[in-house]
Amino acid sequence: MSTENTADPADSQRPADAAGADLPTQGTDASAQVADAVVVDAAVPAESTQPTEPLPPAPGASPAASASPMWAPPAAGTHHPQSPYAQAPFTSPGTAPQYAFAPTTTAAPRAKVGAGTVAGIIIAAALVGGAAGLGGAYAGAALFAPDTVTTASGPASVTVNDTSSVTQTTGIATKVLPSVVTIEATSSSGGGTGSGVILTSDGYVVTNTHVVTLDGATGDATVRVTTSDGRVYDADVVGTDPTYDLAVIKLVGAEDLTPIEFADSSDLNVGDQAVAIGAPLGLANTVTTGIVSALNRSIQISSSAAPDTEQSDPNSEDQGGEGPFYFDFGQGNQGSTGSSETISIAVIQTDAAINPGNSGGALVDSDGKLIGINVAIASAGGSSGQSGSIGVGFSIPSNVVERVTQEIIDTGSATHGLLGASVQNAAAIADSTITGAYIAEVTDGGAAQRGGLQAGDIVTGFNGVPISDATDLTAQVRAAAAGSDATVTFVRDGQTRTVDVTLGQLGS
Repeated sequence: MSTENTADPADSQRPADAAGADLPTQGTDASAQVADAVVVDAAVPAESTQPTEPLPPAPGASPAASASPMWAPPAAGTHHPQSPYAQAPFTSPGTAPQYAFAPTTTAAPRAKVGAGTVAGIIIAAALVGGAAGLGGAYAGAALFAPDTVTTASGPASVTVNDTSSVTQTTGIATKVLPSVVTIEATSSSGGGTGSGVILTSDGYVVTNTHVVTLDGATGDATVRVTTSDGRVYDADVVGTDPTYDLAVIKLVGAEDLTPIEFADSSDLNVGDQAVAIGAPLGLANTVTTGIVSALNRSIQISSSAAPDTEQSDPNSEDQGGEGPFYFDFGQGNQGSTGSSETISIAVIQTDAAINPGNSGGALVDSDGKLIGINVAIASAGGSSGQSGSIGVGFSIPSNVVERVTQEIIDTGSATHGLLGASVQNAAAIADSTITGAYIAEVTDGGAAQRGGLQAGDIVTGFNGVPISDATDLTAQVRAAAAGSDATVTFVRDGQTRTVDVTLGQLGS
């Protein structure tokens, strides 16, 4: 059973527009256009137009006539140039050559969340490397265990060799790449790389909390950021939000960057195109494509709050029950200096390939607008040490990202809703005939009690989103801002009812 958390998990737990011409789609003659266009409370585990930037000129076009408005190197003293191919290869015993990331050491096994038959693993998708002793926030030490930390980079622009067969994805990548960065975080215990997305022209960038805390191993990592065109900046951490695994950093001395354009994630349909852009395995400017596989999914993963914040809570949730996954950050049998507590987050599921290093990177739609920030993947098998994409990846919806990041920029932290109830999976309750979140107890004076909810009610919807279990309800409540109004659909005595509630604040 999940018990209401009335203390502050955020502290106690631990802490724009780019316009372009229409892009030719597949099956059309693109050659003529290419030259011109280029709480509820932590619950028990259980869910157009084609704008582009100009592409390279068509064969035979004069350089002057088709000059590309790609990034020009900034003035001296504003950044630290870096070679676009700075990675160093290494070879692990019995494996093909890999790229070098953070050193790791062996540590004591860590406890896993969940029990029983394991159908897969949810892995924080993709801090490559990680603090020593972690084996990476995603990958096990057996796969990524180099002796030095290096930053692997990629091409500074989209490569087009045949202008007669340019695809829609090429145009999307051309538009979005300038808004995606590679992040290198290091501390005295190790380091790793992840991805980030530019929010403002003066250098605010969103990424995951687990990228800047090295999976919860440190609260004072040194952060450096490489843009898609090879400029390198130091960065300060503006604030982290471990409750939804989001963080905002600020690039020092940055200007004239290209902010991402946000889409409304509530308008998405299953089957919509989804393109993931980031730095898997440290390989910057990598583009993969797929579809939106599922919506209104919720998952439970380990919190990555920095270790210098208090992580215990006298009213913390009792994690009971079993789910189809056990969730960790990819250490497998490696130990972790991070938190053993978990968070529930609402996500978009996609089959676009997401791998170690994609954490904090962009998931965009067919217009090149942000629909999510990549955060985790599912992995078949009982150990994540050799894991990679199996076509089940997860992104935090853009509507949640936009709210949380704006609050962090404005105040240094973000708020989250609190329903004031203890919940369980309704399907696990004897004699239950429906799925949902079963309210076992309501908190005196909490939002649930004030709204008329009672013990025994089964919540089946929250703000129009279907609720199938306790994790769904927790994730949706946490996605909402403290003090916001919400509509709760529930079943009592076999009858479906609705009630409007004003959410409390998590940690107040």
